[in-house]
Amino acid sequence: MSNTPFHLFEVFGLEIERMIVDAATLDVRPIVDSVLQEAAEEDTPGSVATGIEDIEDGSIGWSNELVGHVVELKNAQPVASLAGVAEEFTRSTRRLAGLCSQHDARLMPTAMHPWMNPRTETRIWPHESSVYYLEYDRLYDCHRHGWSNLQSVHLNLPFATDEEFSRLLAAIRIVLPLIPALSASSPIVEGRATGRLDNRLDHYRTNAARTPSMAGEIIVEPIFEPERYHAEVLAPVAVELREIGASAEMQGREWTNARGAIARFDRMAIEVRLIDAQECNRADVGVAALVSSAVRMLTDAVSSTHDAQRRVPQAPLLAQFERCIAAGPAAALESCIAESFGDRKLATAGDVWSLIAHRHFDGPSELEAPIEVILQQGTLAERLLRALGTPVSDDAALDRSLLADTYRRICDALIHDESFCP
Repeated sequence: MSNTPFHLFEVFGLEIERMIVDAATLDVRPIVDSVLQEAAEEDTPGSVATGIEDIEDGSIGWSNELVGHVVELKNAQPVASLAGVAEEFTRSTRRLAGLCSQHDARLMPTAMHPWMNPRTETRIWPHESSVYYLEYDRLYDCHRHGWSNLQSVHLNLPFATDEEFSRLLAAIRIVLPLIPALSASSPIVEGRATGRLDNRLDHYRTNAARTPSMAGEIIVEPIFEPERYHAEVLAPVAVELREIGASAEMQGREWTNARGAIARFDRMAIEVRLIDAQECNRADVGVAALVSSAVRMLTDAVSSTHDAQRRVPQAPLLAQFERCIAAGPAAALESCIAESFGDRKLATAGDVWSLIAHRHFDGPSELEAPIEVILQQGTLAERLLRALGTPVSDDAALDRSLLADTYRRICDALIHDESFCP
């Protein structure tokens, strides 16, 4: 997002994380620095810079992340419409994949690598921004799931005034617990189906337990005024970081707030962080668009008043989040959420997403097909388990060769920009 304030839903910002894996084995390959370096040399022949951390590939930017095998793609400037955005991400993804292929590597989508062992395979980013990453590793031990094995999509939604901030945050807070029921794509950890559909979020919510105020309860507290937000959300994070001996580089940073949605006053946006990365860009952008539509429905007070949204208590939202992490769209729906969306007959989290998709989705139409796959065939996590012949509720070790074959199909889906259907 730019520093110029945009009003509600005037623009969108998307960030999508991908992992680089070995083309033959699909094991993680920490070669993002080499790939970014080669992209820079390709763009500027004769360049000799090292430790490249950012690339502009037309409208899509590439950048490093905490670990050496994960790369982030993002729209370099806020966009007024999501029409054509998936196509641009796919164009850029294919260029990135071509550079990876020179190292006998490829890109893998989804929110977690299915058999990565973070204790032995994590490689922290070694270049300029490592000052932050190494500090995170010192404080929290990033050689763990929830740190080094996760890929997400961040959706940035703007606000221009305190009143818009209040309306937007109240709406996002109600939508957050439902997101795993739409986007879950991480059912497998270290070769096992865990019985949960969204293991990324299950690990993420406890990864900074040393400083409880950093992630809070993941679901944003009912604090809707910027001044109170600074005092009651951001200030306690800074205090706890000082108490555990965090370096000066970590102090006063808005991004140390690790809730499921964080206020970025530096860019006048709220960043929604709970979306699991999908199998292809059209699915990623489609999920983000549907989440945006749900937030907009509430922000525009279509089905409930702003005052009613602000009064939704924390406890049922947390219970909803727990159920959606485990059961996805089948999770029973809290009555206060059903009332917020204007229909007490809504029974499951999946019912809400069907309501939004079929009555309140505001486009673009090119994203309807991947959304419909999710609604009709299940979240990517459910489709993966179906392909592997594993019931959602099972906690079971999986055949490695079948797992690898399935994830090769997922890698192919990314390049072809096609939904995965078992």
